[in-house]
Amino acid sequence: MLYGRYSFSILFEDNAILPEYKGSTFRGVFGHALKMVVCALKRQDCLDCLLREKCIYPYTFETTPRPVTHDDPVRVSSPPHPYVIEPPDNVKTRYAKGDLFEFSLVLFGQANEHLPYFVYAFEQMGQTGIGKYVSGHRPSFVLKSVTAAGQTVYTDESKKITSGHFTEDLSLACFETPDRFSRVELNLLTPLRFKYENHFINASLPFHVLIRAMLRRISSLCEYYGDGEPHLDYRGLVERAKGIEIGESSIRWYDWRRFSNRQDQAMLMGGMIGNVTYTGDLTEFLPLIRFCEKVHVGKQTTFGLGKFALKTLT
Repeated sequence: MLYGRYSFSILFEDNAILPEYKGSTFRGVFGHALKMVVCALKRQDCLDCLLREKCIYPYTFETTPRPVTHDDPVRVSSPPHPYVIEPPDNVKTRYAKGDLFEFSLVLFGQANEHLPYFVYAFEQMGQTGIGKYVSGHRPSFVLKSVTAAGQTVYTDESKKITSGHFTEDLSLACFETPDRFSRVELNLLTPLRFKYENHFINASLPFHVLIRAMLRRISSLCEYYGDGEPHLDYRGLVERAKGIEIGESSIRWYDWRRFSNRQDQAMLMGGMIGNVTYTGDLTEFLPLIRFCEKVHVGKQTTFGLGKFALKTLT
């Protein structure tokens, strides 16, 4: 699966007020800006649009499930979107005119080929503004630069996408290692939310529950944006994961609120944050964890939720 992580740097032209968790805000404005940029027929509903199958907007924001056939059954009921927005790891809410703000856009598969449209959409977002209204309008910004893989992709001086190799081929094989691991620590950097047996996990995080979520994430991304669902012993992995024990845990539930324009209401989007240590024979699970460390795991990953950092311990 092609994987690209692009770092955006913007400069505020006005004083700005943003929420503590900014991923949802940027995701919402990004969607409106992209539709404005690419929509040829200017329709409000994409479902019946003649150009839907070739349009970047529904591909990005309204990903359609693949038809299930007898020869090629697909277990993914809700297809993943081909992107993740990673906001900065801070709760700063007030920015002054002239302040820089950085975030990342992660793209999967063919979405990387549409990078110029995404860059242009963020550039247009700067004119529309973002955050709370200040003095009667949303604060504007200038997209200063985009970088990836240590290379410059775009600058506001050139207004062009430079040529270069900005992606990598991401697969479980990339993370295979002959080393043995018996203890790892996960730092949940942004709220992790997913259900197990129809209930949100909110206090403890058993390893087999986490592995189930990771297997769903990996299989769905590879099915839609890679070379197909990986051939894994899914049931066996889950069973063996039940033998991994929790060592130490500081996991807690963190609630944050976002406003949904589509539903016209505020919504609580809580999830788990904190650290957890696992002990046992973890070697075969390391590729799964490393893969999800780059692509996030759980629900609402497009907002940047489910981001974590892995630390191997001896």
